Amino acid sequence: MLGPESDGRRPTQGERGPGYPGEPMDKYQVLYQLIPGALGVNLVVEEMETKVKRVIKQVECMDDHHASQALEELMPLLKLRHAHISVYRELFITWNGEISSLYLCLVMEFNKLSFHEVIEDKRKAKEIIDSEWMQNVLGQVLDALEYLHHLDIIHRNLKPSNIILVSSDHCKLQDLSSNVLMTNKAKWNIRAEEDPFHKSWMAPEALNFSFSQKSDIWSLGCIILDMTSCSFMDSTEAMYLRKSLRQSPGSLKTVLKTMEEKQIPDAEIFRNLLPGMLQIDPSDRITIKDVVHITFVSGSFKSSCISLTLYRQMVPASITDMLLEGNVASILEVMQNFSGWPEVQFRAMKRLLKMPADQLGLQWSPELVEVVVTTMQLHDRVLDIQLCACSLLLHLLGQALVHHPEAKAPCNQAITSAVLSALRSYPEEESLLVLVYSLLAITTTQESESVSEELQNAGLLEHILEHLNSSLENRDVCVSGLGLLWALLLDGIIVNKAPLEKVPDLISQVLATYPADGEMAEASCGVFWLLSLLGCIKERQFEQVVALLLQSIRLCQNRVLLVNNAYRGLASLVKVSELAAFKVVVQEEGGSGLSLVKETYQLHKDDPEVVENVGMLLVHLASYEEILPELVSSSMKALVQEIKERFTSSLELVSYAEKVLLRLEAATSPSPPGGAAAQP
Repeated sequence: MLGPESDGRRPTQGERGPGYPGEPMDKYQVLYQLIPGALGVNLVVEEMETKVKRVIKQVECMDDHHASQALEELMPLLKLRHAHISVYRELFITWNGEISSLYLCLVMEFNKLSFHEVIEDKRKAKEIIDSEWMQNVLGQVLDALEYLHHLDIIHRNLKPSNIILVSSDHCKLQDLSSNVLMTNKAKWNIRAEEDPFHKSWMAPEALNFSFSQKSDIWSLGCIILDMTSCSFMDSTEAMYLRKSLRQSPGSLKTVLKTMEEKQIPDAEIFRNLLPGMLQIDPSDRITIKDVVHITFVSGSFKSSCISLTLYRQMVPASITDMLLEGNVASILEVMQNFSGWPEVQFRAMKRLLKMPADQLGLQWSPELVEVVVTTMQLHDRVLDIQLCACSLLLHLLGQALVHHPEAKAPCNQAITSAVLSALRSYPEEESLLVLVYSLLAITTTQESESVSEELQNAGLLEHILEHLNSSLENRDVCVSGLGLLWALLLDGIIVNKAPLEKVPDLISQVLATYPADGEMAEASCGVFWLLSLLGCIKERQFEQVVALLLQSIRLCQNRVLLVNNAYRGLASLVKVSELAAFKVVVQEEGGSGLSLVKETYQLHKDDPEVVENVGMLLVHLASYEEILPELVSSSMKALVQEIKERFTSSLELVSYAEKVLLRLEAATSPSPPGGAAAQP
């Protein structure tokens, strides 16, 4: 999984999310306490080192298990990336010895103003909230909430105080909660008695601890209602109105009529919007997309939030097709002029994908790539665009390499960032995984080792392993995943080797699922070879990996790349393990590895690279005293002698042959006392 996440173990008391040495609270100085929230105490603190102010929500937990569950549920929220969502700075569990209580601490961004302050200031002055400002910030809230719902994340605690203002016209959602915390009935009951206001924003079903995306819609409807009615309703009246709507939705009609009478801006739009948001039955409630449609498509609302261009009126297909009839330069101009219209971008890229190679251009076009990447960034939550863009980038790259194999395609930061962002937005979309894995595999092998390190730091290794494990039934995911894994391992710079210990067992499962798939076997052999060089195959896995490499060779002797990588892997393992050497020479159902060596040599005797890898394996086998009799009985001497005579121009091969012959001749002579294995 990409970005920060839980490592799957239960955190202990005093341990934090992203690590920080010592007692977690020691790095903060508490300045003052805010009004307690629904779940716990909110402290305004200052970081000792940076002097930056933060808010720490301290949630008292029943026990360590409860705290750990909540922490694990909240950790994925650290991965969120959105301009209008305030992500938790860190999460940790701490122990308060004075009162013998365990606390989950959530560190948030500090801002003095929120929607709550804006509403209350206007309420005291009996003033209407500015229409243009409200449209703009509402667009930002809708964009952020649609992003969360797209990722199947529920806010659960949406209210005016949890929408902060980082500037006069820029707001963020904050204080996202978890199911574990929100279903703590004892804590909810205590808070309900202390503060009757806080629950008034919650949907009817949420009061019974049932949360869904529709629960957020209800809460947002209450917020909009409060913003539009604050000029003529005091806070107590507003609270009782919100509560009454759960049993008597008819009371909303009176307020909407008053809004019209008092000429509240956009009252007609709110009259169409709020009844759909504040339906008692969640199934009758509208979705976030419906809210956007009523306000920003059918209605006259405007917002600076760029993602709302997704909901503009579509350009008719006939007009789009007419605009895209020209050459590449003309199509790029259309894409740039209609950058906010996803349907135009999609059809343009489909048109480019169908273009003949000579029209599209035989080289990697920086201008075309830049436009495609920009399109991915602007429409990062339109799956069809992400799929089409990745297909086009892969097509362009493949075409460029076919016609100019010596050329290098630039894998710049923008491309890497765009495809990684696509993975984060659609982590389970297997068709996208295949495209992104394939694209990154090619570009990574062509660029410097820094690209591999960057991708590893982004959590790509873990992401691949997770999907190899969860998508065994999808052949394309497995092949492309192994291909990208090979590319990341190729430069030998591994940020963290620990996850790689799982790879041999995973590949074993993959090969068992696809026993007759030559492409899968070829990809697996390449990864096994690199893992052996990196020392990432454990001794307990040696026999299993040797068996899989021999099996792959038997399956596809005609695949030169597979054969080379398999023999390299075998040689690497045999070099460090006599156990691996015995696994190669032992007679099994498919025959011994030595008979396979003979077959390989006969099939590829004119390929110096294959013969060299076979020779390297024989050298390491011959280094073990106990293996020599097997080499002698298998008539390896004749094969090695032939190699020496046929490849006289290859100093490497002649050297291998001479070492093996020397050991074989010694084995047929009277053995010296001791019988120790001598190294060549």
